[in-house]
Amino acid sequence: MSGPRMRSLDDVVVTGRTVILRPDINSPIDIQTRKIINTNRLEKAIPTLKYLLDHGAKVAIIAHQGDTMDYQNLIPMAEHAEILSTLSGYRVEYIDDVCGPAAQDRIKALKEGEAILLGNLRYLGEELTAFEKEVKLTPKEMLDTWLVRSLAPLADLYVNDAFAAAHRSAPSMVAFQEVMETVGGRQLFGEYEALSKIASAPIHPCVFFLGGGKISDAFSMMRNVLTTGKADRILTGGITADVMLLASGVELGVRTRTFLAERDLTGFIAQAKELLQTWPDRFLLPVDCAYERDGERAEATTDEIARAAELQQHLFVDLGEQTIASYVREIERAGSVFVNGPAGIYEDPRFERGTEKIWQAIASAPGYTVVGGGDTITAAKRFTDLDDFSYVCTAGGAMIRFLSGKKMPLIEAMERAWERDRAQKEKQ
Repeated sequence: MSGPRMRSLDDVVVTGRTVILRPDINSPIDIQTRKIINTNRLEKAIPTLKYLLDHGAKVAIIAHQGDTMDYQNLIPMAEHAEILSTLSGYRVEYIDDVCGPAAQDRIKALKEGEAILLGNLRYLGEELTAFEKEVKLTPKEMLDTWLVRSLAPLADLYVNDAFAAAHRSAPSMVAFQEVMETVGGRQLFGEYEALSKIASAPIHPCVFFLGGGKISDAFSMMRNVLTTGKADRILTGGITADVMLLASGVELGVRTRTFLAERDLTGFIAQAKELLQTWPDRFLLPVDCAYERDGERAEATTDEIARAAELQQHLFVDLGEQTIASYVREIERAGSVFVNGPAGIYEDPRFERGTEKIWQAIASAPGYTVVGGGDTITAAKRFTDLDDFSYVCTAGGAMIRFLSGKKMPLIEAMERAWERDRAQKEKQ
C-alpha cells in the first residue's frame, strides 16, 4: 500500500488564512457527570491545531460529540474547547452554534492566531449517522447542505485531521474538499501511515488480538488479514472468543448462547466455523476462562466447561491463567502486534487480569505495536503507559474498515482534492 495521495500542512502557506479544521475529538463521557473521561483524541488533535495557530492562521474548528445511536454522549462541546485551550496554550473560544448567523459572524471576526470551536456537528440532521445511511448523498450533492453552504464561503483552506471518522460519508468529512483547497493534518497522516505498516507490510510474525464486544469489527477484518497473509496468528478474547469456541465445538452452555441470541450474534458462529476450517493453524483460542462464582473470580478449562452442566450456567467474562500465559508468549515473539478490544470485562476488578496482563505484554513487546479503538485505549491507559506502544490509533470503525481493505470515504475525498489541486498547480 502506497502512501496517501493528499497534501499536507507543509505544502501550503497558512498565515493569515481562514481555515476550517475538522478533527475527531469525540470523547468518552461519564454518564453521571457528563464530563470527558478520556482526552486521548483531544491530545492527538493538538499538533495540527498548534501548527495552524503558531503560523498565524484563523481557525474555525468543526467537530462532533455523540450521535443519535450514542445519545448519552450527545452534549455541547464547551469542555472540549477548555481542554484544547489548556493543551495548546492558545485560547479556543466556544460558541454553541454550528453554522448559523452567530457562528458565521464569529468566524468573520477571527484574527490571526485565534481559534473557535463551533457547536456540536451532530446538532445537524445532515451530520447524523442515520441521515448518512438513509439519504446517501454524494459529496457533490452535499454542497447544498446547510453546513457547507454556510461555512465554505467564509474560509479558503480546509484541513481534515479526523481519521477516526474516515469511514463516515458526512458533509463535514467529504464535501468541503469539492470546493476548497484541502490538506491533511498531522493526525490524519500519522494514523494512515501507522496502520499501513500493519495493513501492507507488517513485520512477521504478525499477531492480531481481537476482543471486546463489537464482534462485527473482528469478523470484518479477519478474513482479509488471513487471505492476504498479513496475520500469522489471531488471538481472541471477549465475545469473539466465545463465538470462536462454540464454532470449534466447545459447548459453553445455554447462558452464553442466550446472551448471543439476544444480541443477534449467533450468525457469526457459522462464519467462525468457515474461518477455522480454512485457516485451522492461524487461530489461538482460549483453553480456560474466568467466571463469577459466589461473588468471586473462578476459572475452568474449556474441557471442564464442555463436560459440566453446572459450569454452563455461567457467562465467561475473562481469559484464564493458562490462556493468558500462551497469549503472552505469542506476543513476546511477534514482529508486529495489533490489538482491538479488551480481553474481558476489565471494568470489574475481578475480571481485569486478562486485559491487564496482555496489554502489559504488548506494551513491553519488542515488535511494532498498534492499539486502537475507544475501549482498547481506555484499558491501555489504565494498565500501561501509552508511550510504550509504537502507535496509539484514535480510530475504531475507521481502523477496522482500513484493515479490512475497504474503501474509505474520507481518503477518496482527499485524493480527489489532491488530483484537482495538483492539476491546478500544473496549469499555473
